[in-house]
Amino acid sequence: FCIFFLFAPATVFLEFWKRRRAVIAYDWDLIDWEEEEEEIRPQFEAKYSKKERMNPISGKPEPYQAFADKCSRLIVSASGIFFMICVVIAAVFGIVIYRVVTVSTFAAFKWALIRNNSQVATTGTAVCINFCIIMLLNVLYEKVALFLTNLEQPRTESEWENSFTLKMFLFQFVNLNSSTFYIAFFLGRFTGHPGAYLRLINRWRLEECHPSGCLIDLCMQMGIIMVLKQIWNNFMELGYPLIQNWWTRRKLRQEYGTQRKTSFPQWEKDYNLQPMNAYGLFDEYLEMILQFGFTTIFVAAFPLAPLLALVNNIIEIRLDAYKFVTQWRRPLASRAKDIGIWYGILEGIGILSVITNAFVIAVTSDFIPRLVYAYKYGPCAGQGEAGQKCMVGYVNASLSVFLVSDFENRSEPTSNGSEFSGSPLKYCRYRDYRDPPHSPVPYGYTLQFWHVLAARLAFIIVFEHLVFCIKHLISYLIPDLPKDLRDRMRREKYLIQEMMYEAELERLQKERKERKKNGKSYHNEWP
Repeated sequence: FCIFFLFAPATVFLEFWKRRRAVIAYDWDLIDWEEEEEEIRPQFEAKYSKKERMNPISGKPEPYQAFADKCSRLIVSASGIFFMICVVIAAVFGIVIYRVVTVSTFAAFKWALIRNNSQVATTGTAVCINFCIIMLLNVLYEKVALFLTNLEQPRTESEWENSFTLKMFLFQFVNLNSSTFYIAFFLGRFTGHPGAYLRLINRWRLEECHPSGCLIDLCMQMGIIMVLKQIWNNFMELGYPLIQNWWTRRKLRQEYGTQRKTSFPQWEKDYNLQPMNAYGLFDEYLEMILQFGFTTIFVAAFPLAPLLALVNNIIEIRLDAYKFVTQWRRPLASRAKDIGIWYGILEGIGILSVITNAFVIAVTSDFIPRLVYAYKYGPCAGQGEAGQKCMVGYVNASLSVFLVSDFENRSEPTSNGSEFSGSPLKYCRYRDYRDPPHSPVPYGYTLQFWHVLAARLAFIIVFEHLVFCIKHLISYLIPDLPKDLRDRMRREKYLIQEMMYEAELERLQKERKERKKNGKSYHNEWP
């Protein structure tokens, strides 16, 4: 049931969107509409006008781009994309360094509130800084994507739009989710153990997860970024045009005076509104696609994301209506039978969400370790049952023993614990599955660790196959066309065939009468 609740809605949404798209296309008479042969972009024609070849469809000569030239441009474009992704990774690494340095600084802070909540304070400030970096890099990515797309020299406008769309989505998706992937799958995984901590520049210990688990950090990351991004997008969509239109009206009043304010005709008032951006509805599509990714990719870790998206979209509908009617000029309409490459991106996000959530449940959460303990090491081991009583002793089993004397000099605690127990402590506990210090292999991985690891890998494989089967089953059970629409289309096809038959019959009967009138007759005439 949980699997169905988490992942079936995304598949159901896409399947019902296909049905809705078919209804809209039918209402606008676009079901059988195919785009005419697209004209070549002027930039492409100007670049390759000296080399022509015969178009196999039209039979006319047209500019031709050599295969070697096209491949070289694609390689340069792919290199640019790879470089920008490396920039994102570098930004994430900078955030990691900030978290490592700040958590130790906050832990030594003089205010008890910050000192006792150093990890929460570090995560909160890091997320806010990360959001600012995301917004700054988005501006850069748009210019880079535009440059790389023009460098490729696409032949038609649709090819240009698809290439630009793919680059912008890839840039912004990686930019928005890279830090989230780090927290979900890398934070606290490579920190070492007491006595052998891994350190950055041999100085700062790598950051560990919150004692309650990494899901807390992941929830904070997603919640803060999602809320701040929605607020920022709504401001840029409505607040920014409002400010621009106010400034335009102010300049007009200064130029013509207050007496001319009411004498402008309506068309001139509309012309003074803000023009729609050069990419049309691209920003609207991109915002919804990124939001869809947020609500599906890590929904197992942040189940509140769909609710936040719903609230945002309810507000977004009214803001967009107000923006299109009062703040923007009327855009030019163009026919299209679907949303183009965006649907393929949505399907790709749906597949990625299954994989990421499988890893979140298996690796990030404590679901698998608790399950292994309940059935293998707990009080109910071997009884084929699990419940609350079967988890007794789980916390103790998930903690390993460390000899205090094995601490590194720079990692030694400031107190020996005598104020709590009356005598210096010899041992401490930490979260891991490692052998005790006096075992043949001190601090080596225990058998329980390998059982948990094997269970995690098995869960990922079974989970992915099960969810993909459910997705394909849902896709099969939900037809792409509603039954009433399919019946109407078949009815129209039948009526057209009937009309053609009656017209042909009427023509033949008329010809027969003319032949009889002229005294001509033929054997085996029809009908």
